[in-house]
Amino acid sequence: MKPLLLIDIDGPLNPYAALSRRGEPEGYTRHRMRPTGWTAGPPLPVLLNPRHGDELLALAGRYELVWATTWKNEANEWIGPRIGLPPLPYIDWPEMHGAAPAGTYWKTQYVVEYAAGRPFAWVDDEITDRDRTWVAGRGAGGESLLLWTDPLIGLERADFDTLAAWADSRGTAG
Repeated sequence: MKPLLLIDIDGPLNPYAALSRRGEPEGYTRHRMRPTGWTAGPPLPVLLNPRHGDELLALAGRYELVWATTWKNEANEWIGPRIGLPPLPYIDWPEMHGAAPAGTYWKTQYVVEYAAGRPFAWVDDEITDRDRTWVAGRGAGGESLLLWTDPLIGLERADFDTLAAWADSRGTAG
């Protein structure tokens, strides 16, 4: 069985911090969106790079792709089509932005629950060493890859190489 690739949007695919620092990074296009809850003021600016869709599709032979984002199913409406991804399953967070164990990021406990013992790689800009330690303490340390991405830069070529190499080391290629 393929491991899961749990994909956050804001940070890894949408380097939102770049908007306040330097505008649109090379290869990215600014989109204006109104997902549920974004009703006041101007539309939400979202930076997306269509190359990321190709990179994720290339990993689909190694992984089962899953959205791990507060966008939940709206990722399939607003994000996936703009980068060339088909509809993906998503984590339906039981609670968003709530309390978390041992100083971890609020998503971490739910990511582990969603994986339900299955190997997984998780890409997010909020991952810390506390999250890695907590996940390893749940017996998933060698069965997981928690990959932090800089929200100023987003996913880079080296990140996709790391994800491919981790899956290949598990014998999941093809």
